[in-house]
Amino acid sequence: MGLCNCGHLAQELTNYTQGEIHHYALRAREGDWADQVAAFCPQSKLPMDLVITKMLEAGLTTDDLKHLERLTDPEILSYMGYGEAVLQHNRKEDVLRYMMAWANMLEEELVKKEKLSA
Repeated sequence: MGLCNCGHLAQELTNYTQGEIHHYALRAREGDWADQVAAFCPQSKLPMDLVITKMLEAGLTTDDLKHLERLTDPEILSYMGYGEAVLQHNRKEDVLRYMMAWANMLEEELVKKEKLSA
């Protein structure tokens, strides 16, 4: 849980270590990030839910987290020119391409919003 796509991002956003994130996930409930997010309850005060809360406070959505783990967000894949999930979630190059495309897509959306409000 601490060394996967969401786990690496969680480390950056929360300052928890990979070991802490993994330990929190084991204490919370079974399953991968998609399962943890599906069962997420901000009122639970479970450590894993606190990790997810911090990620949401950084601007991510629960859908972002579900898709990031497997690189499956249809909007990002479409932006990349893919019609369906063709990326390998555990391949570094694919993760980097996905993250860069996501960042570029968000930046383009921000520029469009700024132009509309100007």
